[in-house]
Amino acid sequence: MEKTVVLNVVGLTPNLIGEHTPFLARWMGEGQQASVEPVLPAVTCPVQATYLTGTPPSEHGIVANGWYYRDTSEIRFWMRSGQLVQGRKIWDVARDEDPSFTCANLFWRYAAYSGADYQVVERPMYPADGRKLPDIYTNPPDVRDELQGELGQFPLFNFWGPTASIESSQWIADAAQLTDKRYDPTLTLVYLPHLDYNLQRLGPDDPDVATDLRAIDDVCRDLISFYEDRGAQVIVLSEYGITPVERPVALNRVLRRKGYLAVREELGRELLDPGACDAFAVADHQLAHIYVQDARELDAVRNLIAATPGVDRVLDEATKPKFGLDHPRSGDLVAVAAPDAWFTYYYWFDDDRAPDFAPTVEIHRKPGYDPAELFMDPDLTAPQLRAAGRLLQKKLGFRYLMDVIPIHGEMVAGSHGRLPDDPADGPLLATQQAGKLSSEALHATDVYDVILAHLRGETPGKSRSLGDTRAQSEGRTSSP
Repeated sequence: MEKTVVLNVVGLTPNLIGEHTPFLARWMGEGQQASVEPVLPAVTCPVQATYLTGTPPSEHGIVANGWYYRDTSEIRFWMRSGQLVQGRKIWDVARDEDPSFTCANLFWRYAAYSGADYQVVERPMYPADGRKLPDIYTNPPDVRDELQGELGQFPLFNFWGPTASIESSQWIADAAQLTDKRYDPTLTLVYLPHLDYNLQRLGPDDPDVATDLRAIDDVCRDLISFYEDRGAQVIVLSEYGITPVERPVALNRVLRRKGYLAVREELGRELLDPGACDAFAVADHQLAHIYVQDARELDAVRNLIAATPGVDRVLDEATKPKFGLDHPRSGDLVAVAAPDAWFTYYYWFDDDRAPDFAPTVEIHRKPGYDPAELFMDPDLTAPQLRAAGRLLQKKLGFRYLMDVIPIHGEMVAGSHGRLPDDPADGPLLATQQAGKLSSEALHATDVYDVILAHLRGETPGKSRSLGDTRAQSEGRTSSP
């Protein structure tokens, strides 16, 4: 098989390629480019799982970045185990065809225990004293010390949160090069998240995004030059486009007002108690899975959510199959936001009763995605000074709470998750390998075929059976 590298440049769209991305504009202009229609929801974990299996969420089971685990009555986000992805991954198929094939997975979601030969992904340490310490998980295990010895500790606090920056993508890019020099894998998957940050903070139309575009363009230039010098074929790929928003919508507060939501009190704070709820929403960008305990309440809950300002439509058992979301992990109902709206996880009415993790970066404890974690709370008199004080507590060995995050979503200016109304605002795939794209418009399930075609050195065909994958996409041009 032929050496291939996939650079996942999160948030990159045709509309963003231009004067601020001079290298990528030239490189893409010398090859082929296609728009990619993502799966619903157009968020990281479902899209990546689709790329790696060639199937929709109804088959691979990754219905969002997190969902409700009915057997444990828990909501969990941002899990890392590749065992959660159902079905065979692209490296399983390639290894069957060529036993010498190897795959390196750097920071794609569900990389750990996934079956890829070489795995690198963030995994902080959480000592019993409450600290969160940057670290990574690797396979083989000794790569962990080798990478951090050479590159320094993984910059976790530049990977997500109010200090998220190009440093994390640069570290991943450097780690990818070291991994390639040591192992020379046949297929390398590299996750470059930098554009995700300010596109959500500022929105895609803000002129300051030009700085971010130039920064990721430089990282891509160095990576592509490195890999092409080593004889690799490079694919530049993205997962979704981020579009302007201005309306945060708190579906759990809507459900709570009607008596569907249950909370429990701990030390004067309110915690969502999903196992005791009659209905609740798991919010993930512009999509929310709504779990309803009693089927007799489905119509009432559907009507309530559908009538909520900022909701574009609500999918149910009859309509979820059209979008590939008919999987047991999905909510009984799925809400899709209006183009200018997105869903918060918020469920409290009194900010003084919000859970203690609400004003912190806490991606695993929050029962939904929280883009407000990208900001310092503007209502604090001196947020930077407060953060410095918390860091001093950490260094002195005291327990601390980095409570500097706003607990409202008004600052968020960009979001994603809906299917794009315009392909120029959606993801893309670009390659310089002639004949590897059968169309200028691909569906997310087709990306699997394109990667395999590069590995095999052939033109992608249509012979692979995907069951009803494309049939399930018949409704994908409708809004969501």
